[in-house]
Amino acid sequence: MAGGIVVSGDRKEYPGKMTGYVFLACIFAATGGAIFGYDIGISGGVTSMDSFLEKFFPSVYHNMKEDESANQYCKFDSQVLQLFTSSLYIAALLSSLCASSLTRKCGRRVSMLIGGAVFVVGAAMNGLAINIYMLIVGRILLGIGVGMANQSVPLYVSEMAPAKYRGFLNQFFQLLITIGILCANIINYFTSKIAGGWGWRVGLALAAVPGCIITIGALVLPDTPNSLIERHPDDQQKVIEMLRRIRGTHDVEQECNDLVAASKASKEVLHPWSKLLSRKYRPQFVMSILIPFFQQITGINVVMFYAPVLFKTIGFGSDAALMSAVITGTVNAASTFVAIFSVDKVGRRTLFIEGGIQMLICQIAVGALLGKKFGWDGVANISKRYADWVVGFICAFVAGFAWSWGPLGWLVPSEIFPLEIRSACQSINVSVNMLFTFLIAQAFLTMLCHMKFTLFFFFAGWVFIMTIFIIFFLPETKGIPIEEMILVWREHWFWKRFIRDEDIPKGLMKGKSENA
Repeated sequence: MAGGIVVSGDRKEYPGKMTGYVFLACIFAATGGAIFGYDIGISGGVTSMDSFLEKFFPSVYHNMKEDESANQYCKFDSQVLQLFTSSLYIAALLSSLCASSLTRKCGRRVSMLIGGAVFVVGAAMNGLAINIYMLIVGRILLGIGVGMANQSVPLYVSEMAPAKYRGFLNQFFQLLITIGILCANIINYFTSKIAGGWGWRVGLALAAVPGCIITIGALVLPDTPNSLIERHPDDQQKVIEMLRRIRGTHDVEQECNDLVAASKASKEVLHPWSKLLSRKYRPQFVMSILIPFFQQITGINVVMFYAPVLFKTIGFGSDAALMSAVITGTVNAASTFVAIFSVDKVGRRTLFIEGGIQMLICQIAVGALLGKKFGWDGVANISKRYADWVVGFICAFVAGFAWSWGPLGWLVPSEIFPLEIRSACQSINVSVNMLFTFLIAQAFLTMLCHMKFTLFFFFAGWVFIMTIFIIFFLPETKGIPIEEMILVWREHWFWKRFIRDEDIPKGLMKGKSENA
C-alpha cells in the first residue's frame, strides 16, 4: 500500500466505499432507463389494440378482422405501423450524436435534463394525438429524449461509481429499462379494458411519468468528478470535495491526480471525432460499434416491441397476448437482478457467454415449434399446451438476455473509453444501438411475413456469431479503474498489436513497471 492506494496485481484500488450518497445518485440517474423501457413496452401493446389500429391504421385493422383464417405471419405487415414504432429510434440516433458535444461541454446532467423535458412533451403529444402525423411527431420527440438520456446516463453512473462497484451500479440502468417495460405491459393490459376504446391514450400519455422523474433528478443530481475536472480544470478543490463525498473517505488525492492527468491528456485531443480511427483507439472503436449491433441483432426487440402482436400472431387472443407480454416483462425485470449481484463477482465475459448459449438454444426452439405448428403457410390453430411451450422458451430467452447482453451491452461500452473520446464513443454506441433498433423495428413484421418461422433461426445465427466474438475478442474489465482500462487492451492477445507503450500515460507505465 502506498499513499492509501491498494495495489492488486498490476491494478490500483482507490480508497473508498459504497456510500449512500453515490448509491442514490446512481439510482436516480438510472431512471433515465425507465423512459426507454416504458416506450419499448407500450408500443407493442397499443399496436395490438383494436381501437388504436382502427383509428390510425385502418387497413391493418380491416385486414386482421376480415379474414381470421389468413396467414398468421402476415396479419400485421404494414410499413406505416412499423414506422410508428421505429420513428422514435431514428430520432434517438440523431439526438445521441448531438448529445456528445453537449455532454462534454456542459456535463452529463444537462443532457439528462434536456432529454427528460423533451420526452415529457412527446408523451403529451402522443396522448392527445388526433391523426397519424401528430402521433409520429410525438414519437420523434420521445426519440430525442431517449437518445440524450441513453448517451449520458451510463457515462454518469460509470464515472460516479467506485471501480469495484461499477458493474453493480451500472446494472440499475438496465433494471430500470426492464421495470419500464414491465410497467408498460401491465398498463397495456388494464387500459385495453377501458370502455370506449381510449385506453391507448392513457398508456401513451403515462410515459410522461418517468420523463418527469429523470427531468427532476437531473436538476438535483451532482456532477461527476470527471465532468467537473473536464469543465473546470483549475478548480481541483471542488473535485476533491466531490470525491470525498462520494467515496466516503478523505484519502482521494491520488484518484484526483489521476483524473487530472486523464483530463489533461483529453484536452490535447481537440477533435475527438477525428481521433476515433487512430490506431491506439481501435479496440474501443470496434467495441462501440459491434457490442450495440450484437445487442440488437439478438432479436430481443422482436419480443419486447411486438410481444402482444407476436403472441396474437401465433394464436393467442387479445387479452392472452397482453398477459403473455406481462409475463415476459416480469421475467425480464426479475432476471436483471442476476446480473446486478453477479457482474462484479463472475465478471462480464462469463455472463456474456452463458447468456449467449441460452439465447441460442431458445431461438432455435421457438423457430422449431412455430415451424412444426404453422409450417410455411402459417395457417393453424395453436393449443394451450403448445402455446405454453412457446411462451416458456421465449421467457427463457428473455432471461438469458436480461442477465447478459441486456445490461452488459450498456455497461461495457461505458467503462472502456478513455476520457478524451468517451463522449464521442458513447454517442457512437447509442447511435449504432438506435440504428439497428430502428431497422429491426421497421422491418420485423415484414421479415416475419416473408421469412416465417425461419426468422428465429436468422437471429439464432447472429447469437452464435456474437458469442464466439466475446470468447476471443473481449477482455475482462471487472474491477478495473476506468483510467487504467488501456492496460487491459495492451495485454490482450489480439488488441495489443494496436497499442504501443508510448500510448500508455506515463503514470500508468510507471506503476506497471514498479509492480512487475
